[in-house]
Amino acid sequence: MFASPSMRGFFDPSIHSSMPDDVIEITAERHAQLLKGESQGKMIDFTPVSGPELIDKPLPTYEAQVAEERGWRDWQLLLTDPLVSRHRDEVEEGGLTSITPEQYAELQRYRRLLREWPQGDQFPLIDHRPIAPPWLIEQIQ
Repeated sequence: MFASPSMRGFFDPSIHSSMPDDVIEITAERHAQLLKGESQGKMIDFTPVSGPELIDKPLPTYEAQVAEERGWRDWQLLLTDPLVSRHRDEVEEGGLTSITPEQYAELQRYRRLLREWPQGDQFPLIDHRPIAPPWLIEQIQ
């Protein structure tokens, strides 16, 4: 088995007829260890001198955390949009509603917290995400 730092990948001579110039030979056992480590959350670092090794994944940048949390927040709002629309339609019809007026108020408080969260001091820390009402999961499925 061979590893290529420039291609950040592995090459098996029984499969690959050509390989990059920078390949480093590794044992099949080492290859298996690397893949196992990767499946357990590590990252394979393809160093040109010593060959591939397992390292901890780098922490995401602040910008990446912001983008991910904004995406999560936007998804939560999108998931709850149909429930808001359904409740408003049911109220306008004057019939029974799928959620109670108290649940609707709680839903709107949650959605307001979602919108305000990016301006808060704890954004984008995942532990400080607004918490959905416990009954909501049953309604948006």
